[in-house]
Amino acid sequence: MRKFRILALMLVLIMVLAGCGTGNSTPAAKDIVILYTNDAHCGIEDGMGYQGLSAAKRALLAAGNKVLLVDNGDAVQGDTIGTLSKGEYIIDIMNKLGYDVATPGNHEFDYGMDQFNKLVEKADFDYISCNFVDKDGNPVLKPYVIKEADGVKIAFVGISTPKTITTSTPTYFQDGNGNYIYGFMQDDTGEKLYTAVQSAVDAARKEGAKYVIAMAHLGIEADCQPWTSSDVIVNTSGIDVVLDGHSHSTIAGDIVKNKEGKDVILTSTGTKLANIGWLEFAAKWADAGAQWLHIVDLSGAFSGRSGIDDTIAEIKSGYEEIVNTVVASTKVELTVNDPVSGERMVRRQETNLGDLCADAYRAMSGADIAVVNGGGIRVSIPAGDITYGQIIAVHPFGNEMCVVEATGQQILDALEMGARNAPGECGGFLQVSGMSYEIDLNVEPTVEVNADGMFTGVSGEYRVKNVKVGDEPLDLAKTYTLASHNYMLKSAGDGMAMFQGCTLLQDSVMIDNQVLINYIVDVLGGVVGEDYADPYGQGRITVIEKK
Repeated sequence: MRKFRILALMLVLIMVLAGCGTGNSTPAAKDIVILYTNDAHCGIEDGMGYQGLSAAKRALLAAGNKVLLVDNGDAVQGDTIGTLSKGEYIIDIMNKLGYDVATPGNHEFDYGMDQFNKLVEKADFDYISCNFVDKDGNPVLKPYVIKEADGVKIAFVGISTPKTITTSTPTYFQDGNGNYIYGFMQDDTGEKLYTAVQSAVDAARKEGAKYVIAMAHLGIEADCQPWTSSDVIVNTSGIDVVLDGHSHSTIAGDIVKNKEGKDVILTSTGTKLANIGWLEFAAKWADAGAQWLHIVDLSGAFSGRSGIDDTIAEIKSGYEEIVNTVVASTKVELTVNDPVSGERMVRRQETNLGDLCADAYRAMSGADIAVVNGGGIRVSIPAGDITYGQIIAVHPFGNEMCVVEATGQQILDALEMGARNAPGECGGFLQVSGMSYEIDLNVEPTVEVNADGMFTGVSGEYRVKNVKVGDEPLDLAKTYTLASHNYMLKSAGDGMAMFQGCTLLQDSVMIDNQVLINYIVDVLGGVVGEDYADPYGQGRITVIEKK
């Protein structure tokens, strides 16, 4: 029978380094340990940091263990170090750390396909995905790899979220005529994805793999269905463990029954290296299964240099001056999170930072209204000086401001598309400027999308109501000037296909982080003031709770 344990890393490593005998709770020499990360989002020194990860790996190796290091996606995007190098600095660090395998998350593609291919080529480790395919259905990457340690064959099967087709920039996966030449098995039943995963698992088993580890970037959120990690588990067999990413969830080790009713471990480490995952195949249990340990805390566990410090310091020295330049200041905290619960709210309700970002697009473009997707507003800004690096961290994607002519109906459809998951999250949830609207949670969403996740219509009552432009009701037949960015208005990002074919008035005129800087400096006089003091915003979006 498989045995499971959840332990704090500090305790485990103290025992490892001290050579204590603790039964099943401490790795013995020559155990096989898989360290795993997900959704690091360029957080090289956040949480435990790559220094802590390096130290953990070194300690395990010093104790005689066999160590494999893997990543489950969204490593190269999310902060200045990624934006300025288009992900290459992160690959340099991962190479130095000695990663063995990685699965591309949706944000690995944010710098375009040419750059993605460059990152894959630059990596000293394998990128794998069984469901990232070309127009003919052929895998672009290896579906799986097998690593052997102490004679034990362990297969890693890569799974990328089908939502990549809309949550990265859709045009990156199209040819010049708008035809999709890449895909992620994104049919709305999930069957294509399950079949691709099962095929890879079966092939790995046939090749002699004793264990099969799914390295997934799928998530557990409702809007990820039918492609969640649990969906994949219950519709397949032969997987022992799923290492998950995408939803930034911290899952210590849930047990999910597979298609045959057998237990599968589901685990995820959160985001920004808050946790490091630890999966142990103990030598003395070689015939019985694996013990799983989740690393919770690295604080104070190590002293001295970890081996990756010099690499990080050298990289940072190349851009520190520009990112530390103070460009403005704010009297109030500008937030993406609920100040009470600490949970992210920018993807489900109004926030003051959402208001600020939308206002910047409207002011700098001169449009009637502006919208910004909540998924494009990444981090909070504390009260005090604002640096260029902080602005880049808010808008790390390099999107560019555009203005289109859009009808009231198209605007209503976009709001409805963004609100379809409320009160749950949606990356396409729209923060707005120059307008206001209500979301009635008593109305069930009836948004319809095609197999690629693109908006096709609304089949029932709209849950978005009382939309106003200024003080006037939205006129569905009227044409308005709408500001946002190329991701949404030109590339149908987040599935916002209703704007395809709109007359383009301003085409990619300014990068998103410069839009925000210029608004604060030129319009607000360099200081974000009390107008943005309320973390829940200025009352532009009202959520009507269920009765």
